[in-house]
Amino acid sequence: MINILANDGLDKSAIDRLTASGFTVSTHKILQENIAAQIHEFDVVIVRSATKIRKQELEVARKLKLVVRGGVGVDNIDVAFAEEKGIAVRNTPLASSNSVAEMVFAHLFGCARFLHDSNREMYLNGASHFKELKAKYSKGIELRGRTIGIIGFGNIGIEVARIAYSLGMKVLAYDLRANTAEIKIDFPGKQSVFISTNTIDKDFLVANSDFISVHVSGKHEVLNRNDFEKMKKGIGIINCARGGVVNESDLLEFLNNGKIAFAGIDVFLNEPSPREDLLKHERVSLSPHIAASTLEGQERIGNEVADIIINYFKK
Repeated sequence: MINILANDGLDKSAIDRLTASGFTVSTHKILQENIAAQIHEFDVVIVRSATKIRKQELEVARKLKLVVRGGVGVDNIDVAFAEEKGIAVRNTPLASSNSVAEMVFAHLFGCARFLHDSNREMYLNGASHFKELKAKYSKGIELRGRTIGIIGFGNIGIEVARIAYSLGMKVLAYDLRANTAEIKIDFPGKQSVFISTNTIDKDFLVANSDFISVHVSGKHEVLNRNDFEKMKKGIGIINCARGGVVNESDLLEFLNNGKIAFAGIDVFLNEPSPREDLLKHERVSLSPHIAASTLEGQERIGNEVADIIINYFKK
């Protein structure tokens, strides 16, 4: 019997598929500090972003054959040590792309029209200060015709570009590896349009974008003071990638001096306890690391995880 630990949860349809294929699936949450003591019971461990599978867990994982990350990056897994021990590591790079890309635009639309702040103010003061709030929030902007810079042009970055083009935006893209993408735009009842997009120099992107969205898979810092100084006044920054890839202290400084108009943030350093001055900033739109967490995305991730496990053990 193959025992599977889905420590960060798994969509029910995937659990049903795995169970029907003869696997035993446990979704009982094991606290991070207790994983090393219990990991020897399992042949497969499935994680999302919360659970870390590090050297100290892998050293005592006597039965473990496969670690699957339900998501894009594998920075919460010690991949090199796992492979050294003969433990395979897999992820699901495609399943959450649309969910994350739509979250980028949820933050972007909300910030462009002050929804993140006006919602709170209307709840607190709408009845007594309606006219004042109407004046305060009447200088929003449209996205059409503006330029979005995408840092990290993999599957998610390409999906962000697809939505941006569909909205009539201009797209600039940067990636550590030169990349050209043929982006397909579907219009109901009409012929699809293909737009070829090449990655460009990062400094050009930083200087010429109205908004920048970050989509890198590791934890390497890609936006900080040096980049913010080169940007247009009034730029918007979106981070739905990883906490720390945008320097939080520098971001706050440039929000406070007015160079950056707003930020939309889904991921933070020190999760699950982000810094309060970032959480309470009136020009920051917030979500609790849920960009990939849609019902459709969870189902796609679950089915891709099930495919990986079933195919692995068939071999």
